[in-house]
Amino acid sequence: MDKSKENELRRTATDIRIGIVDAVYSAQSGHPGGSLSIADIMTYLYFEEMNVDPTNPKAEGRDRFVLSKGHTSPALYSTLANRGYFPVEDLKTFRHLGSYLQGHPDMKGIPGVDMSSGSLGQGLSVACGMALAGKMKGASYRVFAVVGDGEAEEGQIWEAIMFAAHYKLSNLTLIIDQNGLQIDGKTSDVMNTSPLDEKLEAFGWDVTNLENAHDFNEIESVFAARHGVKSDKPYAIIAHSHKGRGVSYMEDQAGWHGKAPNEEQYKQAIAELTAYRESI
Repeated sequence: MDKSKENELRRTATDIRIGIVDAVYSAQSGHPGGSLSIADIMTYLYFEEMNVDPTNPKAEGRDRFVLSKGHTSPALYSTLANRGYFPVEDLKTFRHLGSYLQGHPDMKGIPGVDMSSGSLGQGLSVACGMALAGKMKGASYRVFAVVGDGEAEEGQIWEAIMFAAHYKLSNLTLIIDQNGLQIDGKTSDVMNTSPLDEKLEAFGWDVTNLENAHDFNEIESVFAARHGVKSDKPYAIIAHSHKGRGVSYMEDQAGWHGKAPNEEQYKQAIAELTAYRESI
């Protein structure tokens, strides 16, 4: 990836992080930690990898996206807003009475949302259904799903993983956001799912580890590695990330899983992100 493209993506990801912080602060409610950890992945998906058109959100041939860990909706909303699906200013109405930007993604009311989600474990099953439908119709669209590593403790996730391999859903890409933290602390303490890569391979998936989910060169390499590959297996990316990435006091802190910053913390977060953007 050339430097100018990398810097453009880094700036976009920072804008998305600013939108995340704005949304959660304005609502005084939400989940900033896991939203910030996937901002770079979301940036690459919507600005480089996926075939989408903000002027035609329901285009039949578009690639589909499911945010299985729906509580991190600020990441999806900020990405969609920055991609042009709706005004960035609307992010400040997040979780407000009467706002279309509900606490969890709503496919009926939000442009660009392909599936309502929030009940952990269910989103990947829906993504499997979308992928199977595409296979049955001979459609060319791809399906992408982001699952949390805490969410990977859900039994339904593993049923969906079995399903995808059984039906040879090679048009499905699963991204597991492995930031190592969930609401109750370290995932390794709450319910250790490691080694995820070996387990997925044993279930019949093609798997790769994205060692730094905040490095756009590495992100590009794991997605590009799939292009043109003749495989009848679904594809999984284990994305090693940092919860709260980009905001110093939130980074790698489980306490920021589902908590809004106060005014002083908000100003610090925006100042840090703005300074980083200006340094690119």
